[in-house]
Amino acid sequence: MNYTITRQNKPLKGEIIVPASKSISNRLLIIRALSGKPFEIDNLSDSEDTKVLVKVLSENSKIADIGHAGTSMRFLTAFFATTEGEKVLTGSKRMKERPIGNLVSALNKLGAEINYLEKVGFPPLIIKGKQLNGGKVSIDSSVSSQFISSLLLAAPTFKNGIELQLENKVISSSYIDLTLKLMGQMGVRVEKHKNYLEVLPQKYNPCNIKVEGDWSGVSYWYEAVVFSPGAEIFIYNLEKDSLQGDSRCAEIFKYFGLETEYKPGGIRIYNNDKLPARFDFDFIENPDLVQTMAVTCVMKKIPFCFTGTQSLRIKETDRIEALQNELKKFGAELKYQEGGILEWNGLLKDSDEKKIKISTYQDHRMALAFAPIAILGREIEIENPGVVAKSYPGYWNDLEKMGFEVK
Repeated sequence: MNYTITRQNKPLKGEIIVPASKSISNRLLIIRALSGKPFEIDNLSDSEDTKVLVKVLSENSKIADIGHAGTSMRFLTAFFATTEGEKVLTGSKRMKERPIGNLVSALNKLGAEINYLEKVGFPPLIIKGKQLNGGKVSIDSSVSSQFISSLLLAAPTFKNGIELQLENKVISSSYIDLTLKLMGQMGVRVEKHKNYLEVLPQKYNPCNIKVEGDWSGVSYWYEAVVFSPGAEIFIYNLEKDSLQGDSRCAEIFKYFGLETEYKPGGIRIYNNDKLPARFDFDFIENPDLVQTMAVTCVMKKIPFCFTGTQSLRIKETDRIEALQNELKKFGAELKYQEGGILEWNGLLKDSDEKKIKISTYQDHRMALAFAPIAILGREIEIENPGVVAKSYPGYWNDLEKMGFEVK
């Protein structure tokens, strides 16, 4: 089933409650499981990724199939390695193509017993859980911040704690900071040094907590407001002092003429209709915003150069290739250079098709980022629209609430 998205050309007005952050929710679920204390998590994400993690943590099955949930794969690898019993950890076809060798190697050096069932360096895994000795280990931090977060979350349970050496340039460090902040709120101290992190053996001392709204999900509404001069919307459950690195999207979209006012209970966004002549930005800390910003720039004819995009190659799909394919349908040819440089010269080839079909590649962010284009008077057909359930299950309903037609 496909959805066709259209909208009348009138300013975007209204109110939205964005879903809870799955990044925060998933970390809290692992902390709760490791602590053995059933503290309350209010406003837990209803995303598919979080539901999968809840299911796996609550059942007593030898095989844990996490489907497309990459965060769950990484976090559960360390969790099962430290939990008594044997588990087979597997996932979808795409998950079996996403590398996990760096994390497995680090855990095995710390005393884990993890082996590959198919291709070396990739899921599925067979894990024999036990208390790990811990100690000193290094990891390539230029591949995935989730490997680092996975080790840190489990580290307090290690017999000797951990001294985690970070090699090469750290990507998505804002997600590591999120992990550290949540661990701190739950009573675990982590020492930060110049090029390593140290966690002594200790116990989580958790407390009840409410999950804030997902700033990554908010980015698509910022994009929609850029496309709608005179727009003004209010989004609930967001705070200025957010734990999430992607709260930076408020700062980023200021370059595009959007103002953000922080109010009790949420934010108000409005459009001053001022656009940059060009937009260059390093997304090393915020790779999940790349699709949003690439679509925004192309549709507003703003040339760009994005750096720090190398991790997009190993996400739910190859997001670089997916963006190149789908934006080409609008006449834009994006160029990629190894090392994470994605750029566009601002030139559009003729593309007068009123209706454009967007392939989603089993990637929620492709559907989420391309649907707002309908504001510009284009019919956007989204293949496999159900992929948004991974992070934003109510997205299509929210679009309809804001005046979009979804068929």
